Amino acid sequence: MLRVVLPAVLAGLLAGCGAGLLAAPGPAPASAPAGAPGSALEALAAVPVKGRAPRTGYERERFGQAWADVDRNGCDTRNDVLARDLTGEVFEPGSDCVVVSGDLAEPYTPKAVRFQRGEGTSELVQVDHVVALSDAWQKGAQGWDDARRTAFANDPLNLLAVDGELNQAKGDADAATWLPPNRGYRCAYVARQVAVKSAHGLWMTQAEHDAVARVLAACPDEPLPAGDGAPAPPATPGGAAGAGAAGDGLDPRHGSCSQVVAAGLGPYRRGADPEYDWYQDGDGDGTACEG
Repeated sequence: MLRVVLPAVLAGLLAGCGAGLLAAPGPAPASAPAGAPGSALEALAAVPVKGRAPRTGYERERFGQAWADVDRNGCDTRNDVLARDLTGEVFEPGSDCVVVSGDLAEPYTPKAVRFQRGEGTSELVQVDHVVALSDAWQKGAQGWDDARRTAFANDPLNLLAVDGELNQAKGDADAATWLPPNRGYRCAYVARQVAVKSAHGLWMTQAEHDAVARVLAACPDEPLPAGDGAPAPPATPGGAAGAGAAGDGLDPRHGSCSQVVAAGLGPYRRGADPEYDWYQDGDGDGTACEG
């Protein structure tokens, strides 16, 4: 009997041990690398993750006039970006604003692209919203007012001069469905998306967040891009004396009439100068910052 029982018992014990070995937990999966202070990976951890809201109601016009001069420097945003991103730029005669030609070290391909303003050539270089306006609409921007959406659409941090065909191919895709063909630029690209969404309080979907994390895992120290200074929303004209107190901060260049005068600017006249509405007309004579 022992000869029969012992083999059976041993077989049961060995089977139990084998099952225990198979069920033993393996090593814990490696956690995502922690980003260095000031890195895009560190900032990514603070970006909210939610589902995509409906696209219902989205129109380009909900983000204001295309390429508005929101920083009031006399140039529209497209020309500001071209002047920033092109090299050897040439301006229209008599203008220090309208860019007519220049060379672009295109980041998405990479390749050199020649910009020449004109029919059939201007579209070879386009200005990309790194976080597309439609994407922003579905991830927080539909709850903003018009001024805030206009400021977002013209934020230099979210704008890059790029190859026109690639910009069209990207459309309104996020990082889950589109990344630049130039693999060497992908870390910088998703880092800029993190910076934009962090600065403007937008969220990511889980798929988008995971795609960004995968890219940044290969470059955990990629710095979070610093903004060029998101332009302030357009000031609401007061239209009357005393509409704003001196130093209200509506003028993006100067904080008070004394600074305006010291810079050799002014005076500003009601109905003639838009700057009039940014300052207090103390004596109500229709002229502000007269010195």
